[in-house]
Amino acid sequence: MSSSVPRLVVAAPSSGSGKTTVATGLMAAFAARGLAVSPHKVGPDYIDPGYHALATGRVGRNLDAYLCGPELVGPLFAHGARGCDLAVVEGVMGLYDGAAGEGELASTAQVAKLLRAPVVLVVDASSQSRSVAALVHGFASWDPEVRVGGVILNKVASDRHEELLREALEAAGVPVFGALRRVAQVDTPSRHLGLVPVAERRGDAVEAVAAMAAQVADGCDLGALMELARGAGALPGAAWDAAGVLASPTHDRPSRSVEQAPPVVAVAGGEAFTFSYAEHTELLTAAGAEAVVFDPLRDEQLPDGTRGLIIGGGFPEVYAAELSANEPLRKAVAALAERGAPVAAECAGLLYLCRELDGLPMCGVLDASARMSERLTLGYRDAVAVGDSVLAVAGTRMRGHEFHRTVVEPGAGAAPAWGVRTPRPRVEGFVQQGVHASYLHTHWASEPGVARRFVERCRTS
Repeated sequence: MSSSVPRLVVAAPSSGSGKTTVATGLMAAFAARGLAVSPHKVGPDYIDPGYHALATGRVGRNLDAYLCGPELVGPLFAHGARGCDLAVVEGVMGLYDGAAGEGELASTAQVAKLLRAPVVLVVDASSQSRSVAALVHGFASWDPEVRVGGVILNKVASDRHEELLREALEAAGVPVFGALRRVAQVDTPSRHLGLVPVAERRGDAVEAVAAMAAQVADGCDLGALMELARGAGALPGAAWDAAGVLASPTHDRPSRSVEQAPPVVAVAGGEAFTFSYAEHTELLTAAGAEAVVFDPLRDEQLPDGTRGLIIGGGFPEVYAAELSANEPLRKAVAALAERGAPVAAECAGLLYLCRELDGLPMCGVLDASARMSERLTLGYRDAVAVGDSVLAVAGTRMRGHEFHRTVVEPGAGAAPAWGVRTPRPRVEGFVQQGVHASYLHTHWASEPGVARRFVERCRTS
């Protein structure tokens, strides 16, 4: 089986060039033409896929060669793009930037090569004219295996400025697929960890995405971009499938218990917990669970019949007062953990399980306190499970990502969750009874047995 979905990778020389605006605008513009558009994001980013989903009406999916391994990039892409007319992949940072000290690993360039997809380079053209040709030539010639199909010029000042830029690029033999002026309506607000998620500003986000679509449709040659996308090479191999990987020889088929009803796994959502990978819920379902989303800001009880709890990432620090005020739910979470039910918490979930966050009472499951910090902790991590937990057996190796401006004290419990090898050896997180809480964001597609083990513990706890 192979995937021949037309596809483009939207990249840039550096962060801040306008990748998100152009990629989201392209997704929305093509979707407005009646195409089924599959949205993807290179790297571990949780926020941009929310805007992509708003633009396309489909789940935004990540392609991360570090977290999942290069071998899964193609299958995960094919899974997300199945049945679509076009796929648009937004890159990360600069085209050739990847995991620190790992060469091209996890870079947009590597993902473009793995997908056999042409690259459209978004160039911030402000404060330059003829020099744009030298810049683009350098990026197009750096790696012969990366096919830079052309450019979209962003932040163009005037018609005369656009004329000079086009003349320079025509002389260099590089196609120009569009030229965009700076438009205030397409700017999206940011704060301490990047863009404000869609869930927190849905009305404004809808307007922003519509403005992006209008700007891109007006300033870009969508027909030429579609032709470029159709030139992507076919991807060999089968699409990733949650049920398939759990039933593969490498990952034992989930066992069937006497209990007929699937165990309910409550999954935290709402504005405070917006970080999740779609594949996690798909794996939980394939392992035999019923995943039910609830909102810790509004729901005073866990879903009926909850046997396990997943609390992913997000911004509990922004909603600390509201989370603290929901005392009935905090007590319900603490009671569930006290019973020994499986609880998996990442980053924001870790903070929520602490005794307090910035002095406000949280669930008190962990004897630890959390607070905001001026220091940004960011980067990929190599980790190994220190002991057995509801997610993994001791010695299980996984790769994760940290991204936060908070500190938890102590940083590890008597039984830590992970031994982290990079950037320096340390232990991190908490394992107690059925709780696994850690700062590390992981992608379960890299280790599907995590979902199987968690659901089995839900059945038996």
